[in-house]
Amino acid sequence: MKIRSFIAACLLMLPLGALADEPISTTQINSVSTGVPFLTIAPDSRASGMGDVGVATSPDINSMYWNPAKYGFIGSDAGVALSYSPWLRKLVDDMSLAYLAGFKRLDQRQVVAASLRYFDLGSITFTDINGEMLREGNPSEFYIDLGYSLLLSDHVSGGIAFRYIHSDMASGINGSKAANTFAADISMYYESEVRLGYDYSTLSFGANISNIGAKIKYSNSENKEFIPTNLRLGASLLTPLDNYNSLRVSLDLNKLLVPTPPIKDADGNIVKGKDNDVSVIQGIFQSFGDAPDGFSEELKEIQYGLGLEYWYNNQFAVRTGYHHESDMKGNRRYFTVGAGAQMNVFGIDISYLIPVDSNNSLANTMRFSLLFNVDRMQRGRRR
Repeated sequence: MKIRSFIAACLLMLPLGALADEPISTTQINSVSTGVPFLTIAPDSRASGMGDVGVATSPDINSMYWNPAKYGFIGSDAGVALSYSPWLRKLVDDMSLAYLAGFKRLDQRQVVAASLRYFDLGSITFTDINGEMLREGNPSEFYIDLGYSLLLSDHVSGGIAFRYIHSDMASGINGSKAANTFAADISMYYESEVRLGYDYSTLSFGANISNIGAKIKYSNSENKEFIPTNLRLGASLLTPLDNYNSLRVSLDLNKLLVPTPPIKDADGNIVKGKDNDVSVIQGIFQSFGDAPDGFSEELKEIQYGLGLEYWYNNQFAVRTGYHHESDMKGNRRYFTVGAGAQMNVFGIDISYLIPVDSNNSLANTMRFSLLFNVDRMQRGRRR
């Protein structure tokens, strides 16, 4: 694999609609771009099979990405999960995303967790402007993080996480260098039983502000990029159908807390919107009201995912979902399907992505997850 891999990696930074063979819309695209966009890719198969929904679903080993606070309600003492996804296989054959997560319960109220994500961009031949080979390379990105969850009451838990991020896209080429930064997450989770008809259902809510951190810089210049600081809110309802069957319905709302690029004239003067060259904290607050077309455009910056999960006897699951993003903000629109099996301490999940636009480069994306629960506690809980 030569320069084609590098081009494919750069395309990851672009709105999904730009990868289609046909124009997606006459709407003016004004997407919010960031550095290290691999941080926004759903890593595990369960959530991916439900339309990238996970902030308020029942706790599992991969909660570190979606909502660290959920660990306070998890039904086992420890666990480890490994997920893997071949990436952009419609374009290249050597890119992949791997994710390792684990947790350990300290007592009935406290849980610690950690995860590692590695994004391999494949083998690339770097050349100069004349096409002469400079060197072979294998760009990659990764992060490692630690989290802590505390059960605050019978119904509420809180969580925090701290993350180190490393991105080496083209180190040593044209003055570029590996980029590093740190980030943190703050999250909450609520869970309670509610009576619907003649039976009790489990209602849960979740919130997570993730990747609150310093900007990232890839060269010796002063240009820095925001990392994808993100607000995710969601709700989930688990309803038992009978003693063996249950159905979960979940909804996630997702918004990047990064300034929207303003509209500029030919001289570079801002004619609509606000200056996006601001600090991280100012950018977070500004992101709620800086869209050039006002409130209607702000609403288009909210992505949503809707997921369904059916369980039989707490052992076999079938999932489906839909993820939506405005065509003005990237056009990430796709359906997902998935399945899972839980055999005592061992579990396996798989998911499959089906874009609305069949020409999209993410078509046929699959994810695989293996899960291992240690000293699983029998609490009579459903996932």
